[in-house]
Amino acid sequence: MSNPALSTPDAHLDLRGTPCPINFVRTKLRLEQMSQGSLLEVWLDPGEPIEQVPDSLVMEGYQLEQVEDRNGFFAILVRRPLD
Repeated sequence: MSNPALSTPDAHLDLRGTPCPINFVRTKLRLEQMSQGSLLEVWLDPGEPIEQVPDSLVMEGYQLEQVEDRNGFFAILVRRPLD
């Protein structure tokens, strides 16, 4: 059984069709607007977006909790850390 806190994001961001690096910038801006410890679900296209955005978020100090292939796009769960 999965952890309900892990699977229930506080916000969603659909960035399908958004090119790099705009999708990373929008994700980071959205996370900065959220409270500490909040969970954001982001939808990304295959290819460069899913290859670049998760790694870039981790390098910025965000916690990547899940990457899920949803048949044509990817859903990632990223948590804003407690400062």
